[in-house]
Amino acid sequence: MTTVEEVPAGANDARGRVAELHAIREQARRGPSERATEAQRAKGKLTARERIELLLDEGSFNEVEPLRRHRAVGFGLEAKKPYTDGVITGWGTVHGRTVFVYAHDFRIFGGALGEAHATKIHKIMDMALQAGAPLVSLNDGAGARIQEGVSALAGYGGIFQRNTRASGVIPQISVMLGPCAGGAAYSPALTDFVFMVRETSQMFITGPDVVRAVTGEEITQNGLGGADVHAETSGVAHFAYDDETTCLEEVRYLLSLLPANNRENPPTVACEDPADRSGDALLDLVPADGNRPYDMRKVIEEIVDDGEHLEVHERWATNIICALARLDGRVVGIVANQPQSLAGVLDIEASEKAARFVQMCDAFNIPIITLLDVPGFLPGVDQEHGGIIRHGAKLLYAYCNATVPRISVVLRKAYGGAYIVMDSQSIGADLTYAWPTNEIAVMGAEGAANVIFRKQIADADDPEAMRVRMVKEYKSELMHPYYAAERGLVDDVIDPAETRQTLIRSLDMLRTKHADLPARKHGNPPQ
Repeated sequence: MTTVEEVPAGANDARGRVAELHAIREQARRGPSERATEAQRAKGKLTARERIELLLDEGSFNEVEPLRRHRAVGFGLEAKKPYTDGVITGWGTVHGRTVFVYAHDFRIFGGALGEAHATKIHKIMDMALQAGAPLVSLNDGAGARIQEGVSALAGYGGIFQRNTRASGVIPQISVMLGPCAGGAAYSPALTDFVFMVRETSQMFITGPDVVRAVTGEEITQNGLGGADVHAETSGVAHFAYDDETTCLEEVRYLLSLLPANNRENPPTVACEDPADRSGDALLDLVPADGNRPYDMRKVIEEIVDDGEHLEVHERWATNIICALARLDGRVVGIVANQPQSLAGVLDIEASEKAARFVQMCDAFNIPIITLLDVPGFLPGVDQEHGGIIRHGAKLLYAYCNATVPRISVVLRKAYGGAYIVMDSQSIGADLTYAWPTNEIAVMGAEGAANVIFRKQIADADDPEAMRVRMVKEYKSELMHPYYAAERGLVDDVIDPAETRQTLIRSLDMLRTKHADLPARKHGNPPQ
């Protein structure tokens, strides 16, 4: 560590002082010993500064408080006071737009958070909020610095408070690049998006040793809180990748789709994909038979610019798709049922996933496109006892509360309460369209006929023939493709090939939409 006493002779003149400055800054930049750097790379991990270089545009990083050192004493801390105190903070640009960042340096105290470390993070969070720019955290730390006791824990409290204050104001992205245990896991959970890297990043409140001691269960760190666990099972992670480079490239891509803050619109880009391009392939992608599955992703690819979209929570609650894409160069959020998974029904996890996504889109001025092919809510004792009513209401609340432009398209089935919840006209969708293959009804024709005509079917000489006849009658009366349009429940029935151009024209009209919510401190959404 460079100190004033080690500065070369002549340091009292200006050139000497500048030499001293450069020596100290170089020490701060290099970090601890080469041995510590080698140990970091042996785990397949980059250093904190290498990560920042990958995230930000080349040469754009401006560091804040690189010379900060802790003031703690005891347990040997007074003899070890490295520059940065284990966290690198500052700002730079991503695609030319300002982004604030902090990155734990695992080589220093294992990235553990102490009082000075926390103060640096608090400062950069405050700067991001005041500047109205996104905040990205590159997490690779061992939790609170035990040697500093409760002062370290209080530092986490300040981070959580700032996460909450910034929620819905600036985009907050957490990138997990190492361990994240205990209270440290709550900050990422409060942010808008969580990225993880397989094998090297883990998140858990209590680690495997505590689990073993308390419950007797044997489990590895990755089995307890690895990237795949959180991307597929818990839903904590929105994205999971195999390596840090790919992960950080995708963070940059996500930032290109988000506004700097809630007062701005997402960035618009020039689009070479014609706005009036016909989507003739849609006629073959979606079977008219409502019982046949298909991949809704292919429908989305056919509609959006150049087929490009970024799916959020791709591997969790796969019966619903949430994605960011562009239409004629403008960012949109897409919520769509996925018939390939559980026939596209809504269940507890799908409702939670879509509700959070709708809230995020509304917070950051991203119009919402909803593509419906939903047979209803998933029936079952587990769903009812797990609170499907409460969780389904989260999605309903999110849509009803959203003031951004909202457009829904019914592709095939739209049954019962699930139809209402999926941004129907009755809960405030600005425009609703349907394909000629739509079936908007309280329930499927078979179920409806069995309820309505139960007695006639039971008393008939040939119950099965009577049931078939009643199903056909119900379909012709209440489930033909134009029933909803005739009653003004959809604004138009459109040719599927015209879906892209219809959505683009509708969004153009809705660009100037302005809607105010009632004056209140905040709502009380179902939990």
